[in-house]
Amino acid sequence: MTTTFALALRTARHECGLTLDELSESSGVSVRALSDMERGRALGPQRRTVELIADALKLDGARRDEFVALARAGRTRSGYLTAAPGLCELPGSIGDFTGRTAELVWISGLLDALDDEADRPGAAVISGGAGVGKTTLAVRAAHRLRDRFPDGVYFVDALGMSRRPVASAEILARVLRAMGVRDQQMPQDPAERAGRYRQLLRQRRVLVIVDDAASESQVRPLLPGDGPGRLIVTSRRLLAGLEGVQRLHLDPMPPADAQDLLNRILAERFDAPRENDLQELVNLLGGLPLAVRIVGNRLISRPGWSAADLVARLSAAERRLDQLSAGDLKVAAAFEMSYEQLPDPVRPLFRRASLVPGADFSAVLASVIGEVAVPVAEDRLDDLVDLGLLEAAEGGRYRFHDLVRLYASQRLEAEDPVEVVAATRRRMVAWLLDTLTAAGRRFQPGGADSAAFGCAEDAEAWIRTEAEHWFQALGAAAVTGDHRAVVRAVTAAYAYYERWVHWPHWSGVFTLALDSAVQLGDAAAQAEFLNHLAGTHTLPWRADAPAALDCAQRARTLARQAGDLRQEAFALVNTAAAHRIRPLRDLESALRAIRQAVDLFERVGDVDARLQTLLGSGVIALDLGDPAEALAAHQRALAIAEDPGSGLTTFAVEAVLPHILGHTAQALGRLGRRDEAVPMMLRAVDLFERLQVVMGQAAWLRILGEELYDDDHAAEARESLSRAGELYETVGQHDRAAYCRARADAISKGGGS
Repeated sequence: MTTTFALALRTARHECGLTLDELSESSGVSVRALSDMERGRALGPQRRTVELIADALKLDGARRDEFVALARAGRTRSGYLTAAPGLCELPGSIGDFTGRTAELVWISGLLDALDDEADRPGAAVISGGAGVGKTTLAVRAAHRLRDRFPDGVYFVDALGMSRRPVASAEILARVLRAMGVRDQQMPQDPAERAGRYRQLLRQRRVLVIVDDAASESQVRPLLPGDGPGRLIVTSRRLLAGLEGVQRLHLDPMPPADAQDLLNRILAERFDAPRENDLQELVNLLGGLPLAVRIVGNRLISRPGWSAADLVARLSAAERRLDQLSAGDLKVAAAFEMSYEQLPDPVRPLFRRASLVPGADFSAVLASVIGEVAVPVAEDRLDDLVDLGLLEAAEGGRYRFHDLVRLYASQRLEAEDPVEVVAATRRRMVAWLLDTLTAAGRRFQPGGADSAAFGCAEDAEAWIRTEAEHWFQALGAAAVTGDHRAVVRAVTAAYAYYERWVHWPHWSGVFTLALDSAVQLGDAAAQAEFLNHLAGTHTLPWRADAPAALDCAQRARTLARQAGDLRQEAFALVNTAAAHRIRPLRDLESALRAIRQAVDLFERVGDVDARLQTLLGSGVIALDLGDPAEALAAHQRALAIAEDPGSGLTTFAVEAVLPHILGHTAQALGRLGRRDEAVPMMLRAVDLFERLQVVMGQAAWLRILGEELYDDDHAAEARESLSRAGELYETVGQHDRAAYCRARADAISKGGGS
């Protein structure tokens, strides 16, 4: 039904000869808001809006007074309603707000859908952890979009994190009063009150913000029906049970936005902090807006402090939360409000999860530290995610924000007895090393069955995903003197080494195991781990010939002391490898060492290792410029690998066959037999891909592109080099990746293969 004000507005606009767009541009009121006023869908705009329109229409004198009065009458046309200025008033928007551009666009898109027929939810939930800026964002968006809601923007603090959240009936009452419902006309029945609320939201273009909601039941009665009214709810909880709402989860700010916010806060300081110091501050705060504001306020209120002073104070992790306070703003207090909301059984898991060394963790590990079944751990972790005390990570894993982890650690120290903490840590370390041992054994000859892993793929996934945890667990076990567990776990894990050779921490793993073997007085184990260390020093991307030779010589001495011919032979293999690397490059010495190794492996009957030394002798022959001798050695190795009666384990064949094929293909290529070499090299690449050995796959693709494809196959050469570059990039071998890309580009430009 058209209101008197609507008729007056439409008449005045036509008399002025203005279109809605022109009136909107002159008044600053949106076209949509003006259209709704003329159609009578807004009961009556706010006085400020009416005055802007009157100015644009050039109304003055009695006619202007009548126009304003008609708008006021539209707001109060029923005796049931009365003006209630000041109730549920929207807080001010902070002047230094920055960032959150995508989030503001998302909210604007939600509020743009204002037509009754729009088939979109009329409510949104903005969730996120403590201090992440949910309220600030909602208030900022409301101020920016206020002209779209001429009938009012209302804000209610639901006190969701307090001991006594505001009841839904009281929230409804406050909003209804703000919308003009008199107390004597206020429905007493909660359902009737919610019905009246939805009726008004169907008639009016209003925005209601319920801040800090505690639960679905607290805000469900406020969900609007159809019509132009909109609701935004902020909550630390996900409120996953609410139906028919749109959702926005707020994460900490990106570093660039957090630094921009800090710069804006510090704008009133007479001195500009150094950029590097501000970057360090932001890194220590993890992009948490509350922490950034506290740091900014501290630097403003203490002009004698520099940003570097505060960096020094915050650098000590055990003091960081204590330093993040300014007046009544305290990061720890914000976290505490969430912690107090946790059910009692969930709190110990939250505290003890701070002992996990890695960036994220699984529900299985949580079940170990919490001493509960995995399904129970999952439920408790979900409670922590729901309150923003944990974040859900990829692959069904969980992670702390750095500051929340510090808070959990503080609660652990305050609430858990020292002996309980120590026992929890021991249990976690023991489980990690036992599981690493079981996973590694899946890749040993015979592929030992394990109750922990149904297949090698599962074992591989666990080794890689949990590497940050088990690596630090090795160090923790060594510190507490559990050297046998360290030696056992690393011995098993070495079986996986070739499949993940580019992982940068293997030398640290083998060093820890070597130290434990020394503590145990086990000369054979010392020789084994020195050999593993020597191998890491011969890797092409981190070659250190003197270090490799030193480890190999020490390993040979210890192996002889222990009477371990096998480890002595491996020491000779590593001696040969060291002599292939500059500045020790001496290929004749390398060849002598590798031949001695072949003899020792034959004496101990180690067919697997003998196969590898045959392969090594062929590589050295190729280095010496004798591709025919190299081919002969590699073909002998290939015959052994492909002989079912050779005694080789299936695992050994799978692991070494792509190496043999690749080296054989390379020797064939050097002899000019490219037609034979290319299919063999492609087979090697395919086998490495199946094994997920990225470095081997990339290396053979590079050789394929550089050596085996001729000028008639330039496109194939270019494709091989490009793929090699991509693979090198995935494992952080940026120099090798750049080299391959450059070679591919040269071929594209006609530089040949």
